[in-house]
Amino acid sequence: MVSLSRALTRIGATLMLCCAMWQRAFAGDTHALALDSGEASASPAGFGGPGSAGSQLRSGEAPKGSLFRPRDMPTGLRSYAVFKERLRDECSLSYGMDYNLLYQHADESLGEQIAAGGVLRLFGTWTLFDQASAHPGSMEFKVEDRHRLGTEVAPASLAGQISYAGLTAVPFSDAGTILTNLYWHQSFLDNRLAYIVGIVDVTDYVGVYGLVNPWTDFINLAFSTDPTTPAPDQGFGGAVRWNPAEHTYVLAGLADANGNPRDPMDSVNGFFNEGEYFKHIEAGLFGSWESRFDDNIHLTYWHADERTEAGVPDGWGVQASISRRLDARWLPFLRIGYADDGGAPLDRSVSTGFAYSPSGNDSVFGLGINWGRPNPASFGADTNDQYTLEAYYRFQLFERLAITPDLQLIQQPAKNPEQDFIWIAGLRARLTF
Repeated sequence: MVSLSRALTRIGATLMLCCAMWQRAFAGDTHALALDSGEASASPAGFGGPGSAGSQLRSGEAPKGSLFRPRDMPTGLRSYAVFKERLRDECSLSYGMDYNLLYQHADESLGEQIAAGGVLRLFGTWTLFDQASAHPGSMEFKVEDRHRLGTEVAPASLAGQISYAGLTAVPFSDAGTILTNLYWHQSFLDNRLAYIVGIVDVTDYVGVYGLVNPWTDFINLAFSTDPTTPAPDQGFGGAVRWNPAEHTYVLAGLADANGNPRDPMDSVNGFFNEGEYFKHIEAGLFGSWESRFDDNIHLTYWHADERTEAGVPDGWGVQASISRRLDARWLPFLRIGYADDGGAPLDRSVSTGFAYSPSGNDSVFGLGINWGRPNPASFGADTNDQYTLEAYYRFQLFERLAITPDLQLIQQPAKNPEQDFIWIAGLRARLTF
């Protein structure tokens, strides 16, 4: 297997060469859409959703309304913050790190009942071309280490233990050290046109809404991304976004259907040699650029090629989503998905719910309810419809530490028809630095 460092070198060199040529061709653009606070330095013009590297940088740097607020920042943390600011100002390199912990316990299970895991992440963006212009080009990166913590299974595998069609904890696997982002991002034409190419995570930008980030909000697949969309693992791909009018967008792209974040070059080779792709196109409306994920209506179509070696048939599907922030505190949503095979856990899904943010702090309460029909090609024709409920409450204990109790209720797990209800209690912690 090609080493991770060698893969990074090859991919980075290729992308930088390609993007230098693109930069010369579009040297005349001079304006950009309004950006989120800090977006110009962290991620030029913004492409991905709340879980992308640029969005994570902005949320990490934003002031927090924590329960405990020390009067003075410790000397070590102050020096570290100054170092990051100098790196951003002098080298155009912004980065962040976080460590995420999750413990889950199911009251009933055919196998393991307890799962615990952690994820250490390094993510950032390096602006390499025309930082002061309206069309800067940047390399965005994200490296993660996902691991179990003293249990037989990781939280991402708990669904299999209780015979649930889906995931009770999307990112908390035991995949080890993986490369989840290494792509070039650039925008043109007053930010009406933007593209990315490289190692991508399609869940960063396909079908996203304001509560899609599993590190801070819902962690069940029914509410984080979409359970009828067989999004591939992180791998080589690309996407283009076009804003034909002020409040509209069209986004299209394709990615390696056999993404392999443990071996990025395997995905690069598969993309160009095997030709098994996940393709998507999305059209939507949004309010302001700053609120484009909260105030959003979109329709997404996807098609997945047959994955011969994995034994997964081809398929297609659509998903629709509407969310709207009300009174600056409420964010209700409705999401509907349909799939005709392709390997998704569900082939029909309806999710609805809301998030509520009290004034004066960064606490969030979220509640989601989902009805889903398990994909018969994956789980058999004799499975029951599933019902899922998730509730969480995230509170900012300190400026850099958030705690999130999480409770899930599953009715009629797909392959465990004799179990009417299963409760899953969870506790999350996220430390940023």
